Amino acid sequence: MQSIEEILKRDSRVELDKAWEVSFTRRAVIAFITYLTATSFLFLIDNNLPFINSLIPTGGYLLSTLSLPFIKNWWLKRQVNQSLPGAE
Repeated sequence: MQSIEEILKRDSRVELDKAWEVSFTRRAVIAFITYLTATSFLFLIDNNLPFINSLIPTGGYLLSTLSLPFIKNWWLKRQVNQSLPGAE
């Protein structure tokens, strides 16, 4: 059986992991890596405007990280309804 201290430590790690997943720092680092990767590829294929064209996938990534509360609420309701006994 786990001690209360071990459970609290685990809960703390879980909370930190959750905070990292939604952090500005994580999004900024991934966006930067996406921009560098796209720019490198566009240079390789001799694109005329690699620095500007690299903004497209980077912007797409950033848009994908936006929280869409109405979609999230709809999804959460469906998950709760599906997990209830007898729900169809």
